[in-house]
Amino acid sequence: MKILAIQNRVGIGDTVIFLPYIKALYQKYNSPISLLVKENSKADQYLHQTKYIDKIIILERDDGNKNRHSGMIGTLKLISDLKKHNFDKIFIFNSSLRFNLIARFSKIPKIYQYPLFSKTQQHITNVPKKFFKEKLNLDVTDDPDIQIDETLISNTIKKFKIDKSELNILLGIGGSGPTKRIPAKTFLNVIDKVLKVKKCKFFLATGKNNEEQLILDEILNSKFKSYFKRLDDLTIKETLPIIKCCDLSICNDTSFSHLSAALGIKTITLMADTPLIYGSYNSKMFPIIPDGEHTVGHNTLGKDKINPEKIYNKIIEITT
Repeated sequence: MKILAIQNRVGIGDTVIFLPYIKALYQKYNSPISLLVKENSKADQYLHQTKYIDKIIILERDDGNKNRHSGMIGTLKLISDLKKHNFDKIFIFNSSLRFNLIARFSKIPKIYQYPLFSKTQQHITNVPKKFFKEKLNLDVTDDPDIQIDETLISNTIKKFKIDKSELNILLGIGGSGPTKRIPAKTFLNVIDKVLKVKKCKFFLATGKNNEEQLILDEILNSKFKSYFKRLDDLTIKETLPIIKCCDLSICNDTSFSHLSAALGIKTITLMADTPLIYGSYNSKMFPIIPDGEHTVGHNTLGKDKINPEKIYNKIIEITT
C-alpha cells in the first residue's frame, strides 16, 4: 500500500512532533509512509535511515509565489507530481481546502484530513491525537522516533574519539530567534558546576547566524575550551550520530532539542519564549522555565531568567 502524509508546518520541530503519527500509520498498514514536507523541515537530513519512512517529497512553495508549487500553476504541478506515485491513501495534517482539492485531483482514493476551515489555534499535539482516534481508532502515545544505523554510530565514536567513560553532553546553544537564545554566561555557569563533579565532553551545536556565532565564540574562548567540540560546520546528517552518542543534551528551544529527544537522548529544554508544549511533548524532555514563571509562552521573554542552578540540579537528577 502506498500512503502519503502531508505535514506543511514550518521547521524541523514541527515535523519531528508529528513522527509518532507517521509511525502509527506504518504499524497499522505495514507499509512505510511517504512525506510531503517543506524544504525547511530538512527531513531528508534526519529521516534518511528511519525505516517507517518511504519517500520524502519536498513541497516547493513559499508566500511569495515564486517556487515550483506556488500559485495556481504550482498547484497543478503538485497534482501532476503526486499522480506519478499512485498513492492509495493520504493523511493531511491541516484543514486546508487547497490540499483537499489537490488530493482529489491527484486521484488518491482515500483521503483523511483534519476538519476543513478549522485552522485557527490548532493545538500541536491534541488535534492529531483526536484525529487519529476518530478516524482510525488509534491511541497514539509514543515519543517521536528517529532511527540511525548502528554501524554509523560505531564509526562516529571512533572518528570523533568519543570516550564513553565520560559524560558526553550536547549543548544546543542556537535558536531560531534572539529571544530563544540563552546567554553564554548561563551555559558557562552550568559547565563550571558540572565539571567539578563529573568528567565531561561538550559538543556545541548551533547555526551560522551572527548572534549564534557570538554565543559560540564566548563559550569557546572561555577557560573550558579544552572540553569542547564545535559542530557548526557539520550538516544535520553529520551531526545526528554524534548526538546519538551523547548521554545528555541541554538545548534552547531549537531543532537540536527535538532531534536529540527523538534519538532517545535525555534532553533538558531551556524554554524562554515558546509555548511549553514544544519542550515537554516527549518523555525524554525535561523543561526548565524562567524563574518567577509558572509556565512559558510567546512573549515570556525569559532568556535571562533561566537559572543555571536548576539546570545543574536536573543534570544530576537524570544522570544518577
